[in-house]
Amino acid sequence: MSHPLLKSFPVLYETEIAWGDMDAFQHVNNAVYLRYFESARIRYFEQTPMFDIMKKKGVGPIVHSHRIRYRFPLTYPDRIRIGVRIIGVGQDRIRVAYRMISLTHDVIAAEGDTTIVFLDYRTGKKAPIPPPVLTAFDDIEGWSSAQRPPFDQERS
Repeated sequence: MSHPLLKSFPVLYETEIAWGDMDAFQHVNNAVYLRYFESARIRYFEQTPMFDIMKKKGVGPIVHSHRIRYRFPLTYPDRIRIGVRIIGVGQDRIRVAYRMISLTHDVIAAEGDTTIVFLDYRTGKKAPIPPPVLTAFDDIEGWSSAQRPPFDQERS
């Protein structure tokens, strides 16, 4: 499932473009890209203990913001592959980056990032990222804790 344009992304997600993903302008609707990115992000998170911790302790992720750069209009039929990686880690937040490839056209269709804040859902307040989740990020990304990229405050 590797692709040269995705070699720096440790987690990959692949899916088909559905006919219903297109809009009246005959390309995939811009909002659908967020759904694709969300599915890829969840694939990444499934490789961590995040959802177990959320069930047991009530601490988990919530979306703060998204940015997307649309580079190529996707249409049906096509298959896309999305690379996911973490590009910034703070005490209570991460920045997740994506690159979406059209496999039919072999081009980058979109790139983006999402800021995720960790929340204690019981209190409604920000919470530190649980240490087992940080360790899982390190393992997935191939970092040591000292190599974690810092969260860029200017983009928060």
